[in-house]
Amino acid sequence: MDLVEEVRKYVENECKKETNFFGMSAYDNHFVSMVKYAKQLAKETGADLEIVELAAWLHDIASILGDYENHHIIGAKHAEELLKRYNYPLDKIERIKHCIIAHRGSKDIPRDTIEAECIADADAMSHFDNIGGLFNLALVTRRLEIGEAQVFVKEKLKRSWNKLTPRAKDLVKPRYDSAMILLQ
Repeated sequence: MDLVEEVRKYVENECKKETNFFGMSAYDNHFVSMVKYAKQLAKETGADLEIVELAAWLHDIASILGDYENHHIIGAKHAEELLKRYNYPLDKIERIKHCIIAHRGSKDIPRDTIEAECIADADAMSHFDNIGGLFNLALVTRRLEIGEAQVFVKEKLKRSWNKLTPRAKDLVKPRYDSAMILLQ
């Protein structure tokens, strides 16, 4: 059994449910991009690839299940319950939980491991791959007016930029600069 693939399928299935406020856009436009960056950063930094991949797929699971405000905390608990069902090692579960808890840019939670840095960076980097998806979130899902949506997207990208490590900033700087010009 490939646990990473099982978890990916689980997340995809949860994203397909009608109860998912964000729709399949979350999977197609956030999770997939986020996992791509997480794997890239893990390879570049020597982080544990399996820990990073599992945390990447599970980092926003609580948002998909309906609790955005506390999704970092609830998501870590949910990940623990899910991974225990696969008899995944407890020490690795704890490392994944830390990645999920520390990924929130708006909460200023210390990232104590290279894996947690990879997850937080990849989460923020994915936002620069899908600015259209952020507008969709603002306009369709949150029902904001166009001006409000523009402010929402700009502030989201600024928060994402501010939580990046220097390594990650180097990778997305051209996209950030371009976005800030367009969102003036």
